[in-house]
Amino acid sequence: MDELTRAGITEPSLRASYAECKRLNALHGKTYYLATLLLPPEKRPFVHALYGFARYADEIVDDLASELTDSEKAEHLRTWGQGVLADIRAGRSHDHIGRALVDTVQRFSIPIAYFEAFLHSMEMDLTVTEYQSYEDLMEYVYGSASVIGLEMLPILGSLSPETAPETVMAAEKLGTAFQLANFIRDVGEDLDRGRIYLPISELQAHGVSYEMLEARILTPQIRSALQEQIARVRRLQREAEPGIALLAPESRACIQTASELYCGIVDEVERIDYQIFTHRAKTSTWRRIKVALPAFLRAFLARRK
Repeated sequence: MDELTRAGITEPSLRASYAECKRLNALHGKTYYLATLLLPPEKRPFVHALYGFARYADEIVDDLASELTDSEKAEHLRTWGQGVLADIRAGRSHDHIGRALVDTVQRFSIPIAYFEAFLHSMEMDLTVTEYQSYEDLMEYVYGSASVIGLEMLPILGSLSPETAPETVMAAEKLGTAFQLANFIRDVGEDLDRGRIYLPISELQAHGVSYEMLEARILTPQIRSALQEQIARVRRLQREAEPGIALLAPESRACIQTASELYCGIVDEVERIDYQIFTHRAKTSTWRRIKVALPAFLRAFLARRK
């Protein structure tokens, strides 16, 4: 029996929408997709739906409308986003991506506020080019990353209602760690888009200027600043671990794998000796296999209990 049928998704147009979300996940979110495979088949389509929504919005900002001005992109994103939000409120959608998203939101009673926050952060990408402090950055990170984990919690499940606060905290911290790891890896790419996601005040504390970043030459100051950011990623990852242990047993392997592979980006930054301007830090196929194989075994055993 296929994933969609096991999840109780039988209506043809709805199945097509979920299939498109899965395609986007497999195509653009290889690490995320690998982790999703560790979930029970009946949970996977709903995670794909959340990814499909997030990916499509991100493409509006960075890819699909590359020939448009930022104001035109913002209008396109706002129109599409408001349409999806209206569909969530109405409980039905004719949008190819929105149809699966609305169905997922209804099944798991996911708060619409999470999607509003996400769209707000996507609009910030078109108007905000830098963040003075870590606190300023967190407004963007909450909507662009933390809410993704919060949206997933009802799908993943927890050991009991009493453990919900701990899993919520873990979701926020891990989502933040994932996003910060991406920011560290993508400093050069973000500069190409006219953006700096590392807090300006923290960069300045290490003697890093905008001109130094634009020169794209690794200096002792940039190395020191990256080391501070990497330490934060690892601290957030550690702080999330107790909450991950309180997830439903059949969901833990998925999130543990995502944590190790996503946060592992900073290990790769160290491996390339912080040369982020000339090399792209990425998780090797060997590391994916090394992490995924025991995780698949843990997931299999959890489902048999």
